[in-house]
Amino acid sequence: MLSQTLQLLLPMSTLYSSSSSFVSYSNSNSNYSLTRPITIKISCALNSTRQKNKKKTSSNDNSEALELVHLVIKRMSDKEPLVKTLNKYVKLFRSEHCFLLFEELGKYDKWLQCLEVFRWMQKQRWYIADNGIYSKLISVMGKKGQIRMAMWLFTEMRNAGCRPDTSVYNALITAHLHSQDKTKALDKALGYFEKMKGMERCKPNIVTYNILLRGFAQARNVEQVNLLFKDLDESIVSPDIYTFNGVMDAYGKNGMICEMESILARMKINQCKPDLITFNLLIDSYGKKQEFEKMEQVFKSLMRSKEKPSLPTFNSMILNYGKARLKDKAEYIFKKMTDMGYKPSFVTHESLIYMYGFCDCLSKARDLFDDLVESKVQIRVSTLNAMLDVYCINRLPQEADSLFEMASSIKISPDSSTYKLLYKAYTKANSKELLDKLLKYMDKDGIIPNKRFFMNALGAMRSSPANSGSAIATTDSSNPQDLAKAPLET
Repeated sequence: MLSQTLQLLLPMSTLYSSSSSFVSYSNSNSNYSLTRPITIKISCALNSTRQKNKKKTSSNDNSEALELVHLVIKRMSDKEPLVKTLNKYVKLFRSEHCFLLFEELGKYDKWLQCLEVFRWMQKQRWYIADNGIYSKLISVMGKKGQIRMAMWLFTEMRNAGCRPDTSVYNALITAHLHSQDKTKALDKALGYFEKMKGMERCKPNIVTYNILLRGFAQARNVEQVNLLFKDLDESIVSPDIYTFNGVMDAYGKNGMICEMESILARMKINQCKPDLITFNLLIDSYGKKQEFEKMEQVFKSLMRSKEKPSLPTFNSMILNYGKARLKDKAEYIFKKMTDMGYKPSFVTHESLIYMYGFCDCLSKARDLFDDLVESKVQIRVSTLNAMLDVYCINRLPQEADSLFEMASSIKISPDSSTYKLLYKAYTKANSKELLDKLLKYMDKDGIIPNKRFFMNALGAMRSSPANSGSAIATTDSSNPQDLAKAPLET
C-alpha cells in the first residue's frame, strides 16, 4: 500500500516536469515571430504595458477602498450607531465598499451590522440590486448559522427583480451546510443541486461540485461522493485541484485513509498535479493516524518535487510525532526546519510545547515557554493556553494554577479558552479550592459560562483519572490552537 501511495505522488511530478519541453518549443516559436514586421512588436508591447497599468490601477483602487472600510470599522462604537458613521462617508461609499464591509464584519461575527449596512445602501441613489451583494450576504449569514436570514435574503433578492444565478445557489448551499442538522442540510443541498441542473442560468459549476463533494466527504457518505464524481465525469465541468484537495482533506480529518488514497488515485487519473496543500494534508492525515512510514515518504516526495515545505508541514509533523512520544524524531524535524532557514512561528512553539508535554518532558516545555517570555516577543494567549493545557493533560492542576496566576505579570490576558480548559481540568481533579478561585477570576473578567461550558465540565467528571486512559489520548487535534476551545459568553 505504501509503494502505491508513493506512485500516486511521484509520477505526477515527473509527468509535469516534461512540460519544460513544451515551454522551450513555445519559446522557439516566439523567437521566430521576432522576424515579423516591427509594428506587430510595438503593438504587443503597448498592450502588455496597458494591461500592467490596468492591474496597478485596480490594485490601488482596492487598497484605497479597503483602507476606507477599515476606517469606518475603527470609528464604529456602541455610542455611535453604524448608520451615523456611514452617513459621514456617504459621498465616498459605493457598492464595492459595502461588499468589503460585509466581508470584514463577517469576520467579527457582526451579522446584524451587515443587515444594517444593507438597509442603508438600499436607500442610496447609487444602489442597484445586484446578485453579487445578495450572494455575499447569504454567505455571511450562512457562516454564522443564520439560515432563516439567508433564506429571507434569497426571497428578498427575487422580489427586487434579480434572477438567481449559479453563484447565488452556491452561497445558499454553503449556508445550509453550516446548519447543525447535517443530514437535513445535505438533503436540501442535493435538492438545490438538482434544481440548478434544470435552469440555464444556474447550471452547477466546479464550485458547486466542490462544495457538495466536501460536504458529503465530511459526513462520511462515500457512496454519495462517488455518485457526485460520476455526475462530474459525465458533465462538461472538469475537476480541479480544489476538488481533490477538499475531499481528501475531509476524508483525512475523519481518519478515512483508504478513501483518501482512492481520491489520490482519481487525482492521478485526471492528471491533476499535486500542490503544497495536497502534500500537507497527506502528511497531516498520515501523522494523525500514526502511519509514520507513509508520512515520511510523502515528505520525501515533497522535498523532491517543485513545491517547497511550509511551516504547517513541519508543525504538523512535530505535533504528531509528539503524540506518539517520538521526541527524537520531532526534534530532528525542528532542526531540519531551522537548518532550511525557516523561522519558527508561534504555532511552531506551541507544537513543541505540546510535543514535550506528551513526551513527559515538562521541564523542557516550561523552559521553552520561559525563553519566549524572556525574549520580550509578544506572547499570544494561545501559547499560554498550550502550556496550561500541557500541565492539565499531565494532571498537574497546581502548576497550571501557578502559571495562570503569573499571566498578568507577563502581560497576557486569559481568554474564554483559558477558562474552559482550566475549569475542565480542575473539575476532573476534583479540586473545589481551585474551582472557587477560578470562578472568582471569571466573575471579575465578566466571563459568563453557558450551558455547553458546564456540560463539558460534567463530561470531564465522568471520565475521572481512575477510569481514563493515557493523558495523551485526551487531545486529537493537530492544530495546537484547536486543543482548548469551547464557547463562552462574554
